[in-house]
Amino acid sequence: MIRPGNPVPDVSGPQEQAERSPHGQPRPEVEEAPRQPSAAERARTLVEGNSSLALVVPGLAPAPTGPLVPLRHSVGPAGDVFLLFPRDSPAVRAVRAAAGDEAAAVLEITDVAPVAVPQRIRGRASVAGWLTAVPGGSFEAGSELLRLEVGEISLDDLWGAALVDPDEFADAAADPLAAHETEILQHLAAAHADEVGTLCTLVSGAGRCTTGAVPVALDRFGLRVRFRGEDGAFDARFDFPAPVDGLEGAQRAMRDLFAAAGQD
Repeated sequence: MIRPGNPVPDVSGPQEQAERSPHGQPRPEVEEAPRQPSAAERARTLVEGNSSLALVVPGLAPAPTGPLVPLRHSVGPAGDVFLLFPRDSPAVRAVRAAAGDEAAAVLEITDVAPVAVPQRIRGRASVAGWLTAVPGGSFEAGSELLRLEVGEISLDDLWGAALVDPDEFADAAADPLAAHETEILQHLAAAHADEVGTLCTLVSGAGRCTTGAVPVALDRFGLRVRFRGEDGAFDARFDFPAPVDGLEGAQRAMRDLFAAAGQD
């Protein structure tokens, strides 16, 4: 990092060919561009809504005994990432030691599926930049607010690997279903497993779906399901007729999917 001044086509198409991502996820071969969130939107969703994140500050001495996990975090309108740490955190120490200069840091995010499924890690993102203190920004006793000015973003998820431009990250918005995804996926897996399994009738080569199906990801464009069969696991993506903008729209779209599978 130089400082100046990281799916399948629609399920009505040909049969997906499963591949593997670097961290073991089934990643179907894409034959034509599907409707999907942009890399910047996916990165923004991961950073804003994911609790599995930790800050890495190179050269810390003494070395931290555990991951540097912020108390809270958010993304500002200019794309800066704000991180609230305890005042005695090594991250705060590093910023103080920089004496008004910037400390290089990397925010590492891991996206874990909220349901029991093989290869639960759905993706990873790294946000590299420069860490400074926010004067007067602490709003909790014994804490200090730090700002990570974003320099580079890399993403590797179920859609593929990408580098994200910081300006595009700043302009992007998190997926509107991100706040509901965990609840919806867990509800589908617990209460509608049979219905989820019927979606395989919409996939070419449906005979592969012999041992189960788990909903693994959801966004405003559609639902991703991981099917298991004798030959292993594969993902299928089920696009909604149109992007949805909230919980009610997602519920209607999924009812339509299940109805279409029942008619097949």
